[in-house]
Amino acid sequence: MRTGLVARATIVSSGVAVSLVLLASCSINQFAVRTVAGFLAGSGQSTVFTGDDDPELVGAALPFALKTYESLLDADSGNAPLALATGRAFVSYAYAFVQTPADELPSGNVEEQHALKLRAKGLFLRARGYVLRGLEVRHPGFRAALESGGATAALPLATRADADYLYWAGAAWLAAFSADPFDFAQIVTVTQAVAFLQRVQSWDDSYGAGAVHELFISFYGSAPADLGGSEQKARDSFARAVALSRGLRAGPYIALATAVSVKRQDEREFRDLLGKALAIDVNADVPDRLVNIINQRKAQWMLDHVDDYFLSEGDAP
Repeated sequence: MRTGLVARATIVSSGVAVSLVLLASCSINQFAVRTVAGFLAGSGQSTVFTGDDDPELVGAALPFALKTYESLLDADSGNAPLALATGRAFVSYAYAFVQTPADELPSGNVEEQHALKLRAKGLFLRARGYVLRGLEVRHPGFRAALESGGATAALPLATRADADYLYWAGAAWLAAFSADPFDFAQIVTVTQAVAFLQRVQSWDDSYGAGAVHELFISFYGSAPADLGGSEQKARDSFARAVALSRGLRAGPYIALATAVSVKRQDEREFRDLLGKALAIDVNADVPDRLVNIINQRKAQWMLDHVDDYFLSEGDAP
């Protein structure tokens, strides 16, 4: 009888031990996931990628990094900072290594350019989805409010601590619109992206050393008036972006040249702005070195193909 009790006690003890081991294993795995995720989620402050001077190296490494983000987020779906970091990474990759190469294709490569821009749009929308997931974690009901009542209903749920989330969701949204401006679904909702960015701007006009203003150069300069487009607003945003970035970013100059100078067919201003973009010392601001290098390559390509942007006398109707 005693032997039976001992055997049963041993079996129970073993079962408890196995359960504790399994629980410990799950906890360790979760801890490991969150440790790595925490490192990646905080990598927005790192210059490992953004400070690199070799776009090809970064472009080759980023796809693996993006899938790593997604894998970790799949294992820890309630991790809002990781959702933000994932969205941020997808926006950066899609702009630098999908949309920009599409813009630089020869004018005759229409089908290839269209395919690349649709791919960029898909990546931007995926990015927006991840950032909105993070906002939903932070404020349950945010997505439902956005879908039912738009930005007007959703934004009251956000606080100033959500500035990064609103910025990157808005940036991804505007980028998707830019990649496919004839998509009606994007047209009818793009003002919500603008509302996200305007809320960030209302909290901190200098956010990201002029990052919101830089986005608004392109939007105000290219959007029709009924969506809020305005050359004067674009120029005001340009002046503010240059001032806040201390003139160390090529992006504002390229944005104004593309959105306003081309529309006005002002070739002199176009060349002047792109010349200023190329004159920036990419080593003067290490965190922006990679994007400045990519943007300077874009500026040089635009200058090399200036005839693609302006009508000659013979082309005029």
